[in-house]
Amino acid sequence: METEKNSTEYAGELPNTTGSVCPECMKIIAATIYEDEGKVFIKKTCPEHGEFKEIYWGSASMYRKAKRYSYDGKPSENPHVTKDNPVCPKDCGLCSMHKSHTALANLVVTNRCDLNCWYCFYYAKKAGYVYEPTMDDLEKAVDLLVDQKPIPGNAIQMTGGNPELRDDIIDIIKMVKDKGVDHVQLNINGTHKFWKDAEWTRKVREAGINTVYLSFDGVTPKSNPKNHWEVPYMFENARKAGNMGIVLVPTVINSVNDHELGDMLRFGFRNMDIVRGVNFQPVSLVGRMPKKERQKFRITIPDTIQRIEEQTNGQVTADDFYPVPSMGALTNFVEAISGKPSYSLSTHFACGMATYVFDDDGKMIPAPKFLDVEGMFEYLDEKAEELKKGANRAIISAKLLFKLKSFIDNSKAPKGFSLAKILYNVLVKHDYKSLGILQHKSLFVGMMHFQDLYNYDINRVKRCCIHYLTPEAIIPFCTFNVLPEMYRDRFQDKYSMSFDEWKNLSGKKLEDDLYKRDIKKLESSEIYKKTYEGFI
Repeated sequence: METEKNSTEYAGELPNTTGSVCPECMKIIAATIYEDEGKVFIKKTCPEHGEFKEIYWGSASMYRKAKRYSYDGKPSENPHVTKDNPVCPKDCGLCSMHKSHTALANLVVTNRCDLNCWYCFYYAKKAGYVYEPTMDDLEKAVDLLVDQKPIPGNAIQMTGGNPELRDDIIDIIKMVKDKGVDHVQLNINGTHKFWKDAEWTRKVREAGINTVYLSFDGVTPKSNPKNHWEVPYMFENARKAGNMGIVLVPTVINSVNDHELGDMLRFGFRNMDIVRGVNFQPVSLVGRMPKKERQKFRITIPDTIQRIEEQTNGQVTADDFYPVPSMGALTNFVEAISGKPSYSLSTHFACGMATYVFDDDGKMIPAPKFLDVEGMFEYLDEKAEELKKGANRAIISAKLLFKLKSFIDNSKAPKGFSLAKILYNVLVKHDYKSLGILQHKSLFVGMMHFQDLYNYDINRVKRCCIHYLTPEAIIPFCTFNVLPEMYRDRFQDKYSMSFDEWKNLSGKKLEDDLYKRDIKKLESSEIYKKTYEGFI
């Protein structure tokens, strides 16, 4: 294997080879992904620092299921790295080797935060500077996204740090919307403004925020010390703002909060009027963490799913989950019937899995319990190929609604809406308001496991579709954060200021950001008690 050129093919069978990096010196080295006792591991050897072995996926059978849906997406036709023979991950930006367009772009608006979580890789005090790009710099970054070809970027997540700390966050949201970005979400803790300022929440909603991506690590104070007490008040403010959608985002850490996964899911399900999803994120163990600590905290996607199955008493099972690229059947059909390049979720099959859970008289019922998911995917792929070969679009469209109904077992399906009609409206009429109806009838349950130095797989990097925007380049998530010396620190240092400069400019002290709470007061309200009734 020529590791410097990463001349590996996309191999999902076990064992297979890929490129990786040495956790000590960051040198690009060969790696092998293999099965051992029903689990999947990654192993690599650095000539200088020796062998490293790490769990990759906790279930080989689930790995094989996910692998069946792998495909390469649409690379950028106007990459910003134009050098010949780029090397991944040394030449990100995006480069000509990248095999997915941007599905979701992270726009970092600050590295300031009012909390100091022990597992976080983003915090101004740790970085040694304040990163708060100007509006002009942010505009340049967004322009790179919307100018991407053949699929212009259409979804941005404002992140940090805690974006609530930027006084001009409303103006930034409006700027992004003015650039033509349809979906804008805010990734926050909710501890600065969201929970206590209903008027701010309303303004954020009116400015164009579709979804609040809310850190949420459990239903008890011990598991979620970051914002447990404030969450009930956030929910109330979201309702007052016109039922602004919330996605709960637990960072799942083995031995810390993995015992509450079922309760987190039930908590989101109980609040489906505003909670659109629960997106579990197995912790990325960034930094040179000792092996003993990694083994203590490490948890993979299959491990997370298996705990959910156990803790929901089988209401949600491993069989209900499908990898992110399985959605390629839908986007492939949309592209074939419209004749235009379509938005595609072509991320690596090992990056994430998901399902949708519906409310059946208070009981959670995942879509695969009443929907023949694999049969529908196969049918859509078949019809997409027929369309590409010249089949009559009107005839296929006419047959589709009836055929979609045949994949649904109405005796098991939740009542009150037609999933077949919603899917038909999305696939044929491109009526994405129907997706809004689906979101209000169901709860998205997903997981995304971002990489770290120990499980780093360059084949995953090449297919990443969650990217970071900078004024100069678009960087895949798992190079931006896992190799900060190459990317995040370099770009942010260039556009940052010292603590003293920021203090003189803002008239504030960084220490003033830190959040303090009155726990007794927060726990004493009826809102708090009602929200957590049955969980505490």
